[in-house]
Amino acid sequence: MNPALRKLLRKGTPEPADIDALIAELEFPLVDGPDVTFVFRGAADEVNLRCWISGLDTAQPFQALPGTDLWATTIELPKGSRIEYKFEVIKNGTRELILDPLNEVIAHDPFGANSVCQGYGYVRPEWTLHDPQARAGSLQRLQVDSGIFKEPREIQVYLPATFRSNRRYPLLIVHDGIDYLRYADLKAVLDNLTHRLEIPSVITALIESPDRLKEYGGDDRHARFLVEDLLPFMNDAYPLLDAANARCLMGASFGGVAALHAAWRFPEQFGSLLLQSGSFAFSDIGRHNRGPVFDPVVRFMNEFREQPGIPADRIFMSCGMYESLIYENRSLVPHLQAKGVELRFEEARDAHNWENWRDRLRIGLSWLMPGPAWMVYE
Repeated sequence: MNPALRKLLRKGTPEPADIDALIAELEFPLVDGPDVTFVFRGAADEVNLRCWISGLDTAQPFQALPGTDLWATTIELPKGSRIEYKFEVIKNGTRELILDPLNEVIAHDPFGANSVCQGYGYVRPEWTLHDPQARAGSLQRLQVDSGIFKEPREIQVYLPATFRSNRRYPLLIVHDGIDYLRYADLKAVLDNLTHRLEIPSVITALIESPDRLKEYGGDDRHARFLVEDLLPFMNDAYPLLDAANARCLMGASFGGVAALHAAWRFPEQFGSLLLQSGSFAFSDIGRHNRGPVFDPVVRFMNEFREQPGIPADRIFMSCGMYESLIYENRSLVPHLQAKGVELRFEEARDAHNWENWRDRLRIGLSWLMPGPAWMVYE
């Protein structure tokens, strides 16, 4: 048990004022090296910790602390871990998932919000935060008339603060780009890394899909949209470098599948890929067990694993150790390396979420698209 809680319980039946004072004094959850103690205060019949870590039991039960209205449970987290969680509170037959009332650190995603446990050794990278010294780039909202989808597709385009119409720039295309802005602080990251000369000034196309699980799951229409609709549009609208090695495709989860598939279908169009926690499901024998939405992904990945070719010269991959896709991501590495792809693979003590992907952006972008600060010659 956490030492502060143990000390409180030595008093027998603590007064509510003692509990109030303890809660005011501490930061929750309680991190003691690898041991992390979660605390809930309130009336309940049962409390469980629900955290999104593949391999960990779905629910970690809390223990009621005698003589108090406190509940606690302790789990072990390796150094540098970051996890998202909720409390499951059961009372009078009602089950409710809630944020941790004692923890103000929250992460948002398209489905809502989760409490965040920052384990021993984890610190949010300072380059993900707003830097008043970094000049802010701008965002433009545009429409691409798609001949492939027979409808206009809305995109946003990030222009660096250093943009000048008489210069030419590399292009970064980001799947689920608006979510990267909302949940992974992509604009602040681009502003900061550009300001620090860790990446070049880059024009970024932020794309979305109205049916992402279908269009991002190895759909030839999406690959053609990128090459036949989006690239010509961007080349007409902005001064871009006209070379594959100046174009990078990026995406997370199904967006990673979409990026890999498009580069595989059009291998001479994109020089680099940034793939985060790609949903690279496959089946060596029999059927996969991830549900019908993954059927087209598995068909593509099985074919890709047989004939990977060289989808891009340079690929950066990252994945969380605490997500179920870690096996598929690890297994893809030797397939690509065997073809001569220059590849870098990073693992993080995190799960399948936007802040995991945010925290890997600096190393991924600056490795694929190094700026002047990284141009060091021996």
